[in-house]
Amino acid sequence: MKKNIAIIMGGYSSESHISIKSGNVVFKNLEREKYNPFRVHIFKEKWAALDDDNNEYPIDKNDFSFVLKNQKINFDCVFNAIHGNPGENGMILAYLELLNIPHTSAPFYQMALTFNKRDTLSVVKEYGIKTAISVYLNKGDFIDTDVIIAKVGLPCFIKPNNAGSSYGISKAYNKEEVLKGIEVAYKEDASILIESFLNGTEVSVGVIQYKNTIKVLPITEIVSENDFFDYEAKYEGKSQEITPARITDNEKNRVEEAAKKVYKALNMSGFSRAEYIFVKGEPHFLEINTVPGLTEASILPQQAQTAGISLDELFENAIESAML
Repeated sequence: MKKNIAIIMGGYSSESHISIKSGNVVFKNLEREKYNPFRVHIFKEKWAALDDDNNEYPIDKNDFSFVLKNQKINFDCVFNAIHGNPGENGMILAYLELLNIPHTSAPFYQMALTFNKRDTLSVVKEYGIKTAISVYLNKGDFIDTDVIIAKVGLPCFIKPNNAGSSYGISKAYNKEEVLKGIEVAYKEDASILIESFLNGTEVSVGVIQYKNTIKVLPITEIVSENDFFDYEAKYEGKSQEITPARITDNEKNRVEEAAKKVYKALNMSGFSRAEYIFVKGEPHFLEINTVPGLTEASILPQQAQTAGISLDELFENAIESAML
C-alpha cells in the first residue's frame, strides 16, 4: 500500500522561498508507485496541503491531517524541507514527535542544538574538533570593539547565531565595519557570533544516513567570487562548487574523519552538510546545516549524484530510514 508523505516547506524565516524550491524538487522526484506525496506549506498565517492543481486544503493541527474529496488524509511520514524556523530549529519536529509521526530529520533536540551556532561549537570542541576563535553577544550587551578585535583579530566574521543561507553575515576589516556588521546580524537574530577569519581552502562535507550506515559524500570545494561564501555565492552563481574537492588525500581523510566525528557527537540522523576550512592542513569546523538545500543545483544533491545516488534514491532512503 502506498504511503502518504507530507513534504513540509516554507517556514517563518528569510529562507522560506529557498525551502519552497527544495520541497518542490523532493515532490517531483518521489516515486509515485511507492508514495502519495503532498506538498504542505507551513506559514505563520496558514498551514495548507496542496493538490496537483495547487488548490489548498487547511491542515488540521490536532493530528496534522487534511480532508481531500471528503476523505481524511493522514500522513505516514513527513519529509522536512523547511530551512530555518520552524523546521531546522526543531520546533515543528517536536510537534510531529508528540503525534508519533515519523520525519526525515534528526530528533527535535538535536535540530535545536545544531541550529544554535554557539551551542554547536561548544559541543564539537569537546571532541577535539578545531574551530575559529569566537565572541558571543546578546542584543543589548555592551559592545567593546577593542576587546572583540583583540580576541578575534581582523578581518573577522559577524553572524546571526540562529540563521542560515548566509543571511545577516558580514566580513569586517575595521572597527566601523564590525559595528555595522553587528547591526546587520541583529536584524536576523537577537544573539550573534563574531569569529576570527580562517585563511584556507573551504570545503562542504555532506554526511547522511544511507542504508543504515553513516556515509560521507564526496567533498565539495567552495571557491567564491565574492569576499566569502555569501548569499549571492550560494544561490546566484557567484561561486564555483568543485566536486570532488582539489585537496590532498591526507586532507580528505582528515576532514572525513572530523565530519563523521561531528555527526556522531551531535547525535545526528538524516541529512547534514557542514562547512570546514583547512588551516595548515587541519580542517576547522564552521557550522552544520541539518536541512541543506535539496534543489538539483544544491551542494548535497550534487555530492550524492557524484557518489552514484540519484535524487529519487536519496529522498526515498530518507523516508524509509525515518519509518524504520
